[in-house]
Amino acid sequence: MRPLTVDLREEHLRPYFLWDEDISVGELRKALAGTDGPERDRLLGKMLREARDTDVWTFVAPRDVKEALPRIGRRLGRRAAFWTFLIEGWTSDGLI
Repeated sequence: MRPLTVDLREEHLRPYFLWDEDISVGELRKALAGTDGPERDRLLGKMLREARDTDVWTFVAPRDVKEALPRIGRRLGRRAAFWTFLIEGWTSDGLI
């Protein structure tokens, strides 16, 4: 497995929040930029559950999270309430 990194500019290393999966930062970026589908939802859900919220925006835009939240909410565990609160708040404030 590739070494873990907290420096998300290191495209060839594994992001710290995918500690159990051998996928590089670059591969994750490519998967999340692709079309919606089960694999994209799985990776997005895992990232929202495990990554620091500020690191999420390195890979996706708030609108991406808003659109996916109804599909992936069950994958977020204890972080579901946080993401729902954040996205609903930003939506009601007109930021998304």
